[in-house]
Amino acid sequence: MNQIATDAIDHDLIARFKAGSMEAMERIVERYEERIFTFGLKMCGHLQDAEDIAQETFLNAFRYLKGFREETKLKNWLFKIAATACMRKRRKKKCEPDHEISLESFVPLDGADTKYEIPDWSENPSDNVLRAELKKVIDTAIQSLSHKYRLVFTLRDIEGFSTEETSQILGISTQSVKTRLHRARLFLREKISATYREGVVQ
Repeated sequence: MNQIATDAIDHDLIARFKAGSMEAMERIVERYEERIFTFGLKMCGHLQDAEDIAQETFLNAFRYLKGFREETKLKNWLFKIAATACMRKRRKKKCEPDHEISLESFVPLDGADTKYEIPDWSENPSDNVLRAELKKVIDTAIQSLSHKYRLVFTLRDIEGFSTEETSQILGISTQSVKTRLHRARLFLREKISATYREGVVQ
């Protein structure tokens, strides 16, 4: 028998869903709809698109959940469906092709796999404006990433999936995940630095 990867709550909900429980379906949506919606919003930047992606994710999930063998976490499986929905929506909109991010324009890192994090100024309430300002700059920079880099960056650094999990969700190699994440972080660091250098932040 295959080892079950889902946690106890999800395992119970899946079993109840397979037995015909509508309540179990509602509970699954309650547990994951906010994260799936937020992911869709970060990927597409529009509320309607995020709602469409969340709806498509759960419709597909419930269509195939009876055959789900729990060899991966339910959350990971849902994000895989959501990522596919994002890519499908992008193709329908005939967006610009993904551009490679060249490393030549960046100063090489020291090899450390450091996450791009927002500084925490919460100890000083007077810095709330600065923190909100930086968040806006970072969000804008993330939206300027091309789709494939934004996918990897969002899954790894925002959603907290491991390199292996991100690889499985997107169906790409772990090396591709590492390369895209590295380039995305460098791009964001340069983009945010340039924003402040140019003094465009009000």
